[in-house]
Amino acid sequence: MQKKRKFDKTAFVFIAPAFIFFTLFIIVPTVSSVYYSFTSWDGVSPNVKFIGLANYKEIFTSARFGNALKNTILLTVFISVFENAFALALALIVDNVRWGKNFFRSAFYVPVLVSGIVSGFIWKIMYNYNFGTINTILKDIGMGDFRQDWLGNNKLTLIMIGVVLVWKGAGYYMIIYLASLQSVSPDLIEAAQIDGASPWQRFKSITVPLISGAFTINFTLSLINGLKVFDQINVMTDGGPGFTSETLVYLLYKVGFNEGRQGFGTAVGIMLLFIIIILNTLQQKFLRSREVQM
Repeated sequence: MQKKRKFDKTAFVFIAPAFIFFTLFIIVPTVSSVYYSFTSWDGVSPNVKFIGLANYKEIFTSARFGNALKNTILLTVFISVFENAFALALALIVDNVRWGKNFFRSAFYVPVLVSGIVSGFIWKIMYNYNFGTINTILKDIGMGDFRQDWLGNNKLTLIMIGVVLVWKGAGYYMIIYLASLQSVSPDLIEAAQIDGASPWQRFKSITVPLISGAFTINFTLSLINGLKVFDQINVMTDGGPGFTSETLVYLLYKVGFNEGRQGFGTAVGIMLLFIIIILNTLQQKFLRSREVQM
């Protein structure tokens, strides 16, 4: 029989500070958020009125929530696909250059170091119709007819925000892909080359399966980051024009802090939590089943 382990007071003393902080800043806010999601609290008044499932009923019948959910999913899909494709391309460039590896790796990573607010301001200026870099270049090369109000066009707003997010985040994912690429055995690539496999065949049949773990990590991170985008939207469009670029996180912010509906805002936050858990679980299941163990 195994002896019961005695309570270790010394271990508890070391664990207690972290446990207290975790309880105060994670457990308590989460539990209180669940409670406030059943109220009509405005975030300021000491009077908290319990209204049951009214906030959740409004969520499922609200056109604004449906629009925000659609925008969030579209933006997340765009980011997940193009951010990972761009990051993998950058990793392949760095992995295959004969000189300047450190330079290219650092240069591609620089946008990651720029804060979301700053990157939003930079690209908002670049997108400006009158003096923005993009329209100025189009005019200078004789393609002035293609100039656009990039953030004011309902059909382009989400794409333009997505471009900023891809530019900012790809360098981070590049590092993960690069580490995975460098772990692929050169002997396997050389053997395939001797057998007559083309570069594309070697990449598709050997490299991609062997770096599948990096795909799982990066797609999971890009999914979560896409679902919680806030900074760039706040700076560049404020959710507009109209509600064209309003996502779930931005909806939570607007109704909770600008409109004084903290109860409804926390209900949106709880729904977003469940959406993240569900989508992440499905994606993990799909990607994990395709991983190759080296």
